[in-house]
Amino acid sequence: MADTLGVGILGCGNISAAYLRLAPMFKGIKIRAVADINPAAAEARAAEFGVRAESVDGLMAATDVDIIVNLTIPNAHFETSMAALRAGKHVYSEKPFVLSLDEGQQIKALSEEKGLRVGSAPDTFLGGVHQHARHLIDTGAVGKITSGTAHVMSFGLEHWHPNPDFFFQPGAGPVLDIGPYYITNLIQLIGPIARVSAMTATPRTKRLITSEPRNGEYVEVTTPTTIHALLEFASGAVVTLGTSWDVFSHRHGNMELYGEKGSLYVPDPNFFGGPLEITEKTTLVALPEGWDHPFEKVNDGERANYRTAGLADMAVAIQEGRKHRCDQDLALHAVDVMTSILKAGETGQVLEITTTCERPEALGPDAARALMK
Repeated sequence: MADTLGVGILGCGNISAAYLRLAPMFKGIKIRAVADINPAAAEARAAEFGVRAESVDGLMAATDVDIIVNLTIPNAHFETSMAALRAGKHVYSEKPFVLSLDEGQQIKALSEEKGLRVGSAPDTFLGGVHQHARHLIDTGAVGKITSGTAHVMSFGLEHWHPNPDFFFQPGAGPVLDIGPYYITNLIQLIGPIARVSAMTATPRTKRLITSEPRNGEYVEVTTPTTIHALLEFASGAVVTLGTSWDVFSHRHGNMELYGEKGSLYVPDPNFFGGPLEITEKTTLVALPEGWDHPFEKVNDGERANYRTAGLADMAVAIQEGRKHRCDQDLALHAVDVMTSILKAGETGQVLEITTTCERPEALGPDAARALMK
């Protein structure tokens, strides 16, 4: 097998530029071509980054493309990922992986039948700060995690996004849009989730767009925009998760994990870096020395940004014959948790999670450096 696998990007919206810009940092992958249902979008992105523009069918048939990166809109992820698998391509999807457990199970069945790999964002949990938190938990620095909180709350997207309609429809909302970052990081830190309960609300059924070019229009809201959930982990830990697009201001930390010996204050899992803090019982203490992870170093303006790390890890894992970290079992478990949260909010039930997964293998500093050119 070649040392480098060819990559084709399907979907040339804003997120495609990040993949095209950052992929050259990593071993194991080379983006060969892009495609979009809008040929002009594909041509423009191809010209911008010096790759080949293809039709969708042409990308699926391309002999120099081994992996399709699925950057279509979420409600198209299932159909396009299935098409790529039928074409004999490995698939790496943007989040959310799929919008239902049934869709994910069909993808899993087909990939296993074809002997192909499937992976999914988010890969931000591979960031140096989140892997540092993982290392501290695994080495017992705060003892066994018993509980925690996670909050992602703002006043929505209609004041800045040019076309915010999708975010307020079924298949989106704060749980399915931003939740993957938080749920996935909690799983990699604590392990799989066993049960969930939730309460949900939709304070406004119409929201005023104040961004251009649609300033003054209203967007219909057809999915809950405030969700408060309780997550019970297989380990016994219990975590409160609050997600909302109805909050102007708050003082909650992004993620706090409480252990038998102390606490961890973990930064926003939507990003690869940020400040990590630890306590011994009630006292804030310095982090142990010696952690030097490449995926927490600022490399993109004022942020650490290593998007495509999960894709590169999947490509290298294919070559090495090992399991990749952003694998479909992890992604499907996160989807199961998120859709169960929404269902629990509708029904008032405490729901058992029917899927499970292993914690992905930790990505320490040396393993991260091995993925980079």
